[in-house]
Amino acid sequence: MARRTEKSDLPVKLCGVCQRPFTWRKKWAKVWDDVKYCSDRCKGNRQSATSTQPRQ
Repeated sequence: MARRTEKSDLPVKLCGVCQRPFTWRKKWAKVWDDVKYCSDRCKGNRQSATSTQPRQ
């Protein structure tokens, strides 16, 4: 019998826009290193989030 992977055992990243954690998905298996945003909504809002952060 195959052993199932628990969701808590999957890799987690922080979204670059909303700063919320998101979990690895099978559809991201080949590009996991390139994934930066948790959703298409955050990907679309990336410009507005970067402009509201204070400059250093």
